[in-house]
Amino acid sequence: MAKQILSCTVNGEPVEVLVQPYVTLLDALREDMGLTGPKEGCGTGDCGACTVHVDGRVVASCLMLAMQARGRKIRTIEGLASADSTLHPLQEAFVRHGVPQCGFCIPGVLMAAAALLEGNPRPSEEEIRYGIAGNLCRCTGYTKMVTAISEAAGTLASQRSAR
Repeated sequence: MAKQILSCTVNGEPVEVLVQPYVTLLDALREDMGLTGPKEGCGTGDCGACTVHVDGRVVASCLMLAMQARGRKIRTIEGLASADSTLHPLQEAFVRHGVPQCGFCIPGVLMAAAALLEGNPRPSEEEIRYGIAGNLCRCTGYTKMVTAISEAAGTLASQRSAR
């Protein structure tokens, strides 16, 4: 099969890469674009390690063909921090609360949490747990994650009200 041109926006930058039509978005991100934040854990969309945002929606990038992203806006964990490399409040809270252990699931959890907070700036604990339910972690037990996400929600709310 002939490679096709994938044109999309990734982390705010226009991107054009040649990909085989059967390549997943995850593989295109990692292999063709050098963005290794999204991980392949299961390859079946069950673990959440490959979570990215496509046009603002949470997507398991291992289940999406790269060519389905043509013309769309993709955000990966590499695009969560600000342009000057200031960490997102979620990232800061995760570090402060000692959430990362092995770190494999963290990019996917952060992307799921970011989407949650963008859609629901003041989630309850139950809503936070539901928002990250598609992300499996074998290390933490989720308590520190929920605490960090809740704290980040407060930080983001304070930032919005200060504007």
